[in-house]
Amino acid sequence: MQDILEAIMAAEGSDQPERALAGLAGLPVPETYRGVVVRAEDTRMFDGMAPRDKDPRKALHLQEVPTPELGPGEALVAVMASAINYNTVWTSIFEPLPTFRFLQRYGRLSELTRRHDLPYHVVGSDAAGVVLRTGPGVTKWRAGDEVVAHCLSVELEDAAGHDDTMLDPQQRIWGFETNFGGLAELAVVKANQLMPRPRHLSWEEAASPGLVNSTAYRQLVSHHGANMKQGDVVLIWGASGGLGGYATQMALNGGAIPVCVVSSPEKAELCRSMGAELVIDRAAEGFRFWKDEETQDPDEWRRFGERIRDLTGGEDPDVVFEHPGRETFGASVYVAKRGGTVVTCASTSGYQHQYDNRYLWMHLKRIVGSHFANYREAWEANRLVSLGRIHPTVSRTYPLEQTGQAAYEVHRNAHQGKVGVRCLAPTDGLGVRDRELRSRHESAINRFRGH
Repeated sequence: MQDILEAIMAAEGSDQPERALAGLAGLPVPETYRGVVVRAEDTRMFDGMAPRDKDPRKALHLQEVPTPELGPGEALVAVMASAINYNTVWTSIFEPLPTFRFLQRYGRLSELTRRHDLPYHVVGSDAAGVVLRTGPGVTKWRAGDEVVAHCLSVELEDAAGHDDTMLDPQQRIWGFETNFGGLAELAVVKANQLMPRPRHLSWEEAASPGLVNSTAYRQLVSHHGANMKQGDVVLIWGASGGLGGYATQMALNGGAIPVCVVSSPEKAELCRSMGAELVIDRAAEGFRFWKDEETQDPDEWRRFGERIRDLTGGEDPDVVFEHPGRETFGASVYVAKRGGTVVTCASTSGYQHQYDNRYLWMHLKRIVGSHFANYREAWEANRLVSLGRIHPTVSRTYPLEQTGQAAYEVHRNAHQGKVGVRCLAPTDGLGVRDRELRSRHESAINRFRGH
């Protein structure tokens, strides 16, 4: 593994990094590598505890694992950096169920997929790195290519997946519903997960947008989501967070009017620094949408709607960008404008949503479910990053050895933007190839750093 890292590091400062990296094709593939795993033997360790009290640091382990053989259409990537997503948090606390059930189901599909059904699960759904090897049938990528990986894994053997790959019956999220994920020194991906790495970003910056940026793109921009247009008022929950930070940028970049909901003055200032003018600090203004665990407070929905109209000059949101789930969903349905759209992914505060259906059916609103992005949407979202139109939101990074701490901070919401993880990269800031493009966007790229 050290030889691989030295070959990649030789590209630093080189006038021809592609030539330096091409030498990776001649290096042997290590028999083992270090990966962050959860173990099947630990799945009951948090039994009886509330989800908020479960500690990812106790379940995530860094260990040596065997390097799997590549199958047709696959690629082996040397991972320089990855990032923490909520699916890694869920995996680490075995909520809503242990991911080993996903691996077992996938393992029954074929002889090739049986490799994934193991007593350990290498996690992680983001990666930036360099291709080491490709399997039979791969023609688009070769050893030495600098790439990022999106997390959509599909078999594409069913007709349903060829109109929208997210509808493929064998659609899975890599590193969550499959093994050999990105929080590791090596990762196995389907070659069609690979995309060109934005050349003006460092490894940890390039790794961070993948899952959340693509998710925000499908939710807001795609015709599969809200089909956002110029001038739309878009209510964005958690607008400075890992997902919301990209949604805010997407809204601004697309000519919409974001109304950013945050929970502290610091988060409000981050939204304003991105260019958002309409911000609600829900903690400072005391919004509490539940009277108790069982009873919501419609008066608070109304107060919240009035606050939004105060900011927008009397307009309700055309689009509500939903991801907190249970805590906010009733309010989201209420405040959306007549004929508006609530587009939802994830449910970080709970999966069992409650809302007053009168405000949905009588006001002709829509609820649209959205999950990650299809191949085209992921590629388009990555292109916006490569062009410098959308910027990474990395606030801090950790070495691979401290992935548990990184996941703990995301679980406790003690972070802003995205938390990165350096896998093979020894320090932050490595891997920048296009200095000129970076210099034009330096302040935006570093906006979240240190928060």
